[in-house]
Order: sequence, then structure tokens, then C-alpha cells
Amino acid sequence: MADRWDEPMRHDPVDTSRRAIGQRYRLDDEPVVPPRERAPDPRLSGRFDDFASDAPDGDSTPPRRPRNIGRWILRGIAAGIILLVLAIGWLAVKAPLSQSLKPLTPPSITLTAADDQPIARRGAIIGAPVDAAKLPPHVTEAFLAIEDRRFRSHWGVDPRGILRAFVHNVGSGGVREGGSTITQQLAKNAFLDSDRTAARKLREVMIAFWLEAWLSKDEILSRYLSNVYFGDNVYGLRAASKHYFGREPEKMNIGQAAMLAGLVKAPSRLAPTGNLEGARKREMLVVRAMVDAGFLTKAEGDEVQPQRVLASRPTQLPSGTYFADWVLPEARDQAGEIKTEATVKTTLDRRLQNTAERVIRQAGLRQAQAAIVAMRTDGRVVAMVGGKDYAKSPFNRATQARRQPGSTFKLFVYLAAMRAGMTPDTMADDNPVEIAGWKPKNDDGRYLGQIPLRRAFARSSNVVAARLTQEVGVRNVIKAARDLGISTPIPNEATIGLGTAEVSLLELTAAYAGIANGTYPVHPRGLEESKTDKSWLQSLTGGTTKMPDDIREKMLDLLSSSLRGTGREAVLTLPAYGKTGTSQQSRDAWFIGFAGDLVVGVWVGNDDSSPNPGLHGGGIPAQLWRQFMVSALHIAPVEAPVVVEENAIDPEAVVGPEEGMEDAEGAPIPPIQGEADVFGLQMKMGRDGSISITPGRDRAPPAPQGPPPRDRRGDEGDEGGEQ
Repeated sequence: MADRWDEPMRHDPVDTSRRAIGQRYRLDDEPVVPPRERAPDPRLSGRFDDFASDAPDGDSTPPRRPRNIGRWILRGIAAGIILLVLAIGWLAVKAPLSQSLKPLTPPSITLTAADDQPIARRGAIIGAPVDAAKLPPHVTEAFLAIEDRRFRSHWGVDPRGILRAFVHNVGSGGVREGGSTITQQLAKNAFLDSDRTAARKLREVMIAFWLEAWLSKDEILSRYLSNVYFGDNVYGLRAASKHYFGREPEKMNIGQAAMLAGLVKAPSRLAPTGNLEGARKREMLVVRAMVDAGFLTKAEGDEVQPQRVLASRPTQLPSGTYFADWVLPEARDQAGEIKTEATVKTTLDRRLQNTAERVIRQAGLRQAQAAIVAMRTDGRVVAMVGGKDYAKSPFNRATQARRQPGSTFKLFVYLAAMRAGMTPDTMADDNPVEIAGWKPKNDDGRYLGQIPLRRAFARSSNVVAARLTQEVGVRNVIKAARDLGISTPIPNEATIGLGTAEVSLLELTAAYAGIANGTYPVHPRGLEESKTDKSWLQSLTGGTTKMPDDIREKMLDLLSSSLRGTGREAVLTLPAYGKTGTSQQSRDAWFIGFAGDLVVGVWVGNDDSSPNPGLHGGGIPAQLWRQFMVSALHIAPVEAPVVVEENAIDPEAVVGPEEGMEDAEGAPIPPIQGEADVFGLQMKMGRDGSISITPGRDRAPPAPQGPPPRDRRGDEGDEGGEQ
């Protein structure tokens, strides 16, 4: 046994493996006949003769069987089916048929006033969809003649058109003509970006076949015509026909249809409102194409005349106003994801908005700017003007500007005092005071000694406000401001009582609305209340608090007394409440107040915060406030100025001596102005050159002590010092 196993190993040095050995010998000592030594199978005779003839000499081993071609064919078919399924799945996800129904335009939103009348639009003008089957034949034929003559016969891609465009482009040395069909244009616009890569073109072709497989020709053409761009920010055939010709597309004549079809190539450049000559040349080119395509006879083509468009563009909604700029972010949030044109209703009252714009326009402010905010007591903004001219300066001074509020900030000082148990009758010391090295002054240099808080508020005493801030605590004054909705930074120092912290007109007006409404804070808004549920955090932190009735009555007492003092230019024929304010060196002048169900804030000043000699809150701002209220509330104007007490002048101090206007001896310089009684009328020239005429009245004699008052009709230098 051992010899037999060893023998092949000695004589066969090449094949010594156990596999080879096992083939030659069986374990039962019977030799194994190699396959080549077996008798040939007669059933296989002749099948491999050809292969055997090619074998090398001395080796008669038959070749391996050929591959099963049929099996690979089946595998190829299966792979093709899988790829087709994947392609269909990709198209169903990336190119849903419903998307081709959506406008191919930027998001558009239209804002309406409270009476549902449109007031502004952001985005494109989008027309309602058209049905190609219901349009006059010459309308659709105009587009087919110039864009895709074989639209009715091809399967989404036109090889002849592609070849023709290639030849023309090669001849012209550039890309001057495209070979895309209408179906391809719809596929590109609805589903793809504008890059020019081969991959994008391949996807475009695939989507074109997809659209042709699932939509009829009329459906494809309808979607194309409903979304194509025609210039002037107008999308869709219906919008274009109304925009340029003032008629529905179903009523367009051949020339009008040809002109619109011609715009598709270069809508911005050929829009007839800006390039009528170019649009007419393109129109006639389309007419000739219609004749060449057999859509018109030569006689019919010769009869087509160059078209005219509307003499003036139809009334367009403004795309930007101060109110629209402010409310648009909130409107977009309410509308959600805007894929088509959306309409959002705002709180704006068009009559009150027109009144506010007129009041600002007629103010004669010269280089100064002005802003007005009017809201209901619950915070619904009904009018907003952020400057004299939106076209020249869209910067919204009512919402974006942060300026020193002057004595209007004293509202929070007195609210903190009322919360501390004081009343309007509480006596206060109107004498000079020094607080940590700071010496606030009354502007006219007069100090009345012990006076009730009501009178101190009416004459806007700075020293009383400073004493109150020290007595109730700066933190409590800040808390009162925060409670009423002031969110801007407020420094933790005593000077805040005179209005040194910066605020916006909108926020300050909303704070006064908290007093008028009896609940706080009042959140100004430009839309009706949202129907969506608030989060639990908003529910915990976003609520309102009812102001105690006695506190509110005390604040109303103080605010009404102001209109018998520094704010007497704002007096109405019905109960009114408000406060004047003037910042340092008359940089900013304010009047914030309310009457009826309206809360209105007015600001006047320069954009660069430069001084305005003679400007004060009791002057122009109070007058603008009164003019707006008289018109808004439909009330009669005051026939004669109200008679005020002798000392109801606005003596507001400067923060530091460097802020004042003094002579060499340190005495305040009186204003450059003049008064005269002529024929029973009082004429007055202000330091800013303005002239006012009022019925004559007896004026209180000047006090024997101190420098002469600056202006008996207004507050000259509110808080924080000024003048």
C-alpha cells in the first residue's frame, strides 16, 4: 500500500497532489481510469470535433462549454426593467405632474387693508391658468409657429429642431437658437435649474418624455402658456393680455397674440411698455412664421397691423410702503410656504393712512423728517408713516429708528410712583437737586417749590422726575417700562427718568396704549390675530396683565393734565391724554397720546440727530397729533387755545451744563422769536422760522424771578436735557 502511494510521487514530479493521486487510485487498490481513457460516449460523438481540432498536439482534452447566451439576455432584460422602474420612481419624486400646474414664478403675496382692498404686492403678477383647448386657434398657433411647429407630432423631443438649431448656431459662431420643444421648456422651467450641463439636458429629455406619456398635448400647452414669462414681472398668458392690452386672452386678435408670442424669446428686452418698436418687429416675425407654418394665408398675414398697448400701465399696487415693509415678514409667516400668489389681510385703515400721509406732507418740515404711528388700544396698527417720502428713503423711522424719547419717558417714572402709593395730589419738591454729582435743571431756570405731582407732570419738571426716580428706585422705573413693553436697553442710572434711553416710536406708542387699554403689554401688530395655537412657552410668558383701576385712573389724571400744560397744542374737543417730549438740544421732538379708541405717536427730528433750534414736543409734534386726531375721529377743531395756568410752561432741564445754551454769565439764552397782537389775532414767529396765528388772548405775565421763559406754548427741552 505504501509503495503504491509513493510510486506516482517518484515518477510524476508535476502532479503529486492528493487530488491527482485520488483520481488514479481508489482506496480499495483498484486503479482509476482517467477521463481521457474512458470510452467515448456515442451520444456526444461529433459535437466537439471542431474544438478538438484546435487543441494542441498530444492533448485531446475537450474545451469548456460556451456561455449560456440566453441566460445573459434574460439578465439584460431584468436589469432594463429595474432601471426603468428606478427611472419612473425618480421621475415620480422629482417631477410630479402636479408641479407643472404650479406657477413657475417667485413667491407672490398681496397685502389688503382691513376693508379687503389691496394695498401692496410683493412678487410677480400672476394670471389665472388658461385652457389651450378653449383659446382661439390663432392664439395657440402663434406660439406654436415661433416656438415649436411640430409640437402636435413629436414625442417631447424634436430631432429635426435640434439639428436645425445646431446648423444655425455653427453658422453664426455661437448659441443663437435653441432646439428645445415646448414640452422641454415646461420640463426645464417646472422641474430643473438653469444650468447648461449635459446631465441637466439629459434630465430635461427624460422629463419631457414623462410629460408626453401622461399628459395630452393640450394639457402640456395649457400649463406652458399659464406660466411663461412675458416681461414687466408678469407671468402667464392671462396676466399678460390684461397687462398689455386690457383684455382676456380669449378676446385677443391675431396681432396681439403674435406680439405676446414674440416676447417669450426675450421678455425683459422686448416688453412693449419699454420697447414698443422691438415688440412690433418681433410681432411681424411671428406673423410670417404663422404664414410659413400654414396657420395663416398670406392675405391674412398681410392684414395684421402692428399692435398698440395700453397708453399707460394699469394702476399698479405699490411693492413697498412703510407699513408693507414692516408687516411683510409676519404676513409671510401667516401665509406659510408661498408657492403661488397669496393674499393676507392686514389691520391698515386706508382712510387713516391717507390722513397720516397728508398731515406729514403738509407739515412744512424742510430738512427734518417725521413719523406717525396710529393704533387701536388693543395694538392693531391702522396707520404708519415712517418718513416724508418712501421713494427717497424707505428707512422706517417709526419702527427702525431708536431715539431718545425725552419727557415722554416720564410716563414710566410716574407709573412707578403711583404703584408705590403716591397720587397726583402727592406733593413734590420742585427745587434744584444733586444726585451723585448730577444736577438736573428745569429748562427755564424756574423752580416752584412744593407742587403736586399733577402740576409737575403738566409742566414736565425735570427735577421732580429725577427726585421720583431716586425715591422709587431706578429698578422700579425700568420694571414699569418693561411691563408696558419697552424692550430696548435701559441703563441702570437715575438719568433715565429724563429720557436718555433710546426707544422706537412704535414701541413707545404701544406703551401708552397699555394705559389706554387698561391691560399691558400691548403688542403692536399689522395682522388680525393668528388662528394658530400658541406654544406652551408663549402661553406662559406672552400673556397680559390687567392694570389696577385706581392706578389707571391716576395715570389718566396725569396724562390729561399734560394737555393743560406743555401739550396744550394737542387739545381736542373731547377727552384726550398725552405727553410731550424733547431730547437733548432739540434733536428729537415727540408727542404720544390717545383719544377715543386711537393711540397715536408722532416724532420729528433729523436723521443725523443734529440739533433743531426751536423744535419741541409741544410744538410741531403736538400740532400734527391734533390735526390727525381731528380728521380721524371726525371731530370739530378747537376754536380757541385753552387757557392754562400761569406756570404751565415746559421747563425741562439739561443733563449737564455743557448741554445748555447760556451766555457768558451762565444765564440761559432766550429764543430768537417774536409775538404781536394784530387786529385781535396773536402772531408768533418761532425760532425755526415758522409763523403761527391764533386768536388773541391774555397771556400770563412773566414771573419776576429767573430768566425769561423760552416759549409759553411748548416744552423747549425735555428730559435729558436739551436746549
